[in-house]
Amino acid sequence: MDLGLQNVHVLLTGASGGIGLATARLFLSYRNVRMVLTNPPRAELGARVTAHYNTKSAPLDPLVQQFGPERVRALQADLTVETDVERLFAASCASPFGPVQVAVINHGWHVSREVPLAQISLEQWESTFKANVTSSFLVAREYLRGLEQATEEVKDKAAIVLIGSTAGKIGEAGHADYAASKSALMYGLCLSLKNEIVKIAPKGRVNVVAPGWTRTPMAEERLENPDVRYRALATIPLKKVARPEDVAHQIVVLSSQTVSGHVSGHVLMVEGGMEGRLLNRPEDLGL
Repeated sequence: MDLGLQNVHVLLTGASGGIGLATARLFLSYRNVRMVLTNPPRAELGARVTAHYNTKSAPLDPLVQQFGPERVRALQADLTVETDVERLFAASCASPFGPVQVAVINHGWHVSREVPLAQISLEQWESTFKANVTSSFLVAREYLRGLEQATEEVKDKAAIVLIGSTAGKIGEAGHADYAASKSALMYGLCLSLKNEIVKIAPKGRVNVVAPGWTRTPMAEERLENPDVRYRALATIPLKKVARPEDVAHQIVVLSSQTVSGHVSGHVLMVEGGMEGRLLNRPEDLGL
């Protein structure tokens, strides 16, 4: 099926991480990731991808080599710095890519160790919100400013996809700062932006993809612990952890005006039917 993304310029933040990298591959090829890595690439979707990274560019090198600079470019920026975001968009819009039409705001950060709210420092709280919320605001703002100057043809493909989390819906003890930052994106920001984008681009849409447990490198390490693995799967009917590709497919679909042109302001949970969190162990209940 043609998703109408041929030559559409997609800016993908956090593209060198697990979900980001899988999403970049799908925008470029929309085939099984293993096939992309082992066979000569064929741009079935044909999107043009600006793949943002902050500190790690190496994971993106194979994509640049396979698809070439006419289809994908890796650009560095610290998204918490206003001038860096401006520079990123200026560089991404250079020929032949043109203005950004789809913005996938995928980057994010949280402290790996569990820290109860009573012990979270103000520095950690502010750092998490700066990394997740302020940076997303800067990216969305710069995207909308560019869209204001764009042609109607460019505006017709306008879409923002924010990446949320199950933590933003049901909370996460030990990571209240991260959960609160994701809630801000999933509800306050998304629901405001979907009403504003149409004043710039009448067909513009804003949605959220919110993953649960996903087999990213960071999660894989935690899932080696049997107790963590059990607690992660206990409330998931599908009894499995998502692959990055499971999330990436939903991002691509929501980016498409062809198949999602009347979908805006929604949070799509990609968590296997997860109903909540397992809060108590048997010993917590005195059993």
